[in-house]
Amino acid sequence: MMHEIAMGTPARISSDNEVAEPLPGERPLARTRPSSRVGGWSPTSWKAKPDPQAIRYDDPVAVERVVARIEALPPLVSSWEVERLRSLIADAQLGRRFLLQGGDCAETTRDCRADTIVNKLDILLKMSLVLIVGGRKPVVRVGRFAGQYAKPRSRPTEVRGGVELPSYFGDLVNGPEFTPEARRPDPERMLSCYQHSAMTLNFVRSFSAGGLSDLKHPECWDLSFSEREDLPLSVRESFQATTRQLGDALRCMDALGGAGNELSRIEFFTSHEGLNLHYESAQTRAAPSRDEHYDLTTHMPWLGERTRALDGAHVEFLRGISNPIGIKLGPTVSPVDVLRLLDTLNPREIPGRIVLITRMGADRVEDTLPPLLEVVKRAGRRVLWICDPMHGNTITTSSGIKTREFGSIMREIEQTYDAHDACGTHLGGVHFELTGDDVTECIGGGVREEDLTRAYETLCDPRLNQAQALELSYCIARRMRASL
Repeated sequence: MMHEIAMGTPARISSDNEVAEPLPGERPLARTRPSSRVGGWSPTSWKAKPDPQAIRYDDPVAVERVVARIEALPPLVSSWEVERLRSLIADAQLGRRFLLQGGDCAETTRDCRADTIVNKLDILLKMSLVLIVGGRKPVVRVGRFAGQYAKPRSRPTEVRGGVELPSYFGDLVNGPEFTPEARRPDPERMLSCYQHSAMTLNFVRSFSAGGLSDLKHPECWDLSFSEREDLPLSVRESFQATTRQLGDALRCMDALGGAGNELSRIEFFTSHEGLNLHYESAQTRAAPSRDEHYDLTTHMPWLGERTRALDGAHVEFLRGISNPIGIKLGPTVSPVDVLRLLDTLNPREIPGRIVLITRMGADRVEDTLPPLLEVVKRAGRRVLWICDPMHGNTITTSSGIKTREFGSIMREIEQTYDAHDACGTHLGGVHFELTGDDVTECIGGGVREEDLTRAYETLCDPRLNQAQALELSYCIARRMRASL
């Protein structure tokens, strides 16, 4: 187990003025080299396809000028890092690893601060260590950071007090303030978000190099949730056993001294929804020595519920890149649609390519998930199934506050595990919207409905706070241990 905690090649650390670099001996990736493996595809072939989330910029020339500037800038991540993640996901598809994906609903440039980033990394690291203890296997850490600046919207405009303005599409596009100036889509924001992503990534790489050295032992964590009176005795004892095992493991790492510091270097990968295709395609490069393209804004872009149309621009763009791809699957998706997406996005059955992220809602998992599992299993398709228990469980309180209920989140995870067990497949990861800060945005897990207004800070969807996220990791670890 100690080896599992420590395993992994650290993310490459760059100097203050650089971000990522290609493989040793590899020339910088070319932007214009065509790919023969996906007929008719190019980094801009998406422009000929419908895009319901297209941003209505009022100055197309300014958009092209910003895109050209981003094309000329260094890539945010490297092709070897993308390949590394794809290999880890391929392992997870075989049940050898578990993927933990989490972070903000929507990043903001104002939150590009050391303490905010450290808090997110800290909670993801703690959760991953708890899951390692529970599942007895390495955990792949994928953050929703360094690029999650764009958000899809069901409507292009918003009306307040009789005034209609463009909706807030995330800091990549416009500002959250309800004014004509802030809500005007501004292409210069793409350049600003590139810069903030680069700063975030450099900081993440520095943190990764330090590994576990600054992590406090679990005896110093806030584990007050494990003492709640409403917890059954067996659950409380399971939480306590996990804490003891984790403490013993970290003390052993400390005892290794210099060797332990070397071994404890850790990896974080980035992910975001590949929404604004001007931005994504601007950083898409062709490998000079192999017939592959990479979107180098992130390690793993994903398709959302609103962007996975087979004939749409987003599927067209993602089918031609070699990154691992996440696909969000809600309760309305059909088994036929899933197979068609797999045929389009991974026709050669490349290991580590596809991550299917189910987000059904606790009340619909039992009916909607099993048919998807069965059809993918019968087709012999190699995918990684992970559960997003957040998006299907959003509710609105009587006072009009959007929130999520902790019990529903946990219930969707449990029912997803049950569905996989019944089908003979395995749940290989979880996906959370969370923050390392002490927010009050989701009820349950120590937060009451009347607490929501105390620290409700999200600009989009409600996130788990650090205590709630850590409690969920203990619950998942308990389920993982029971399956061993």
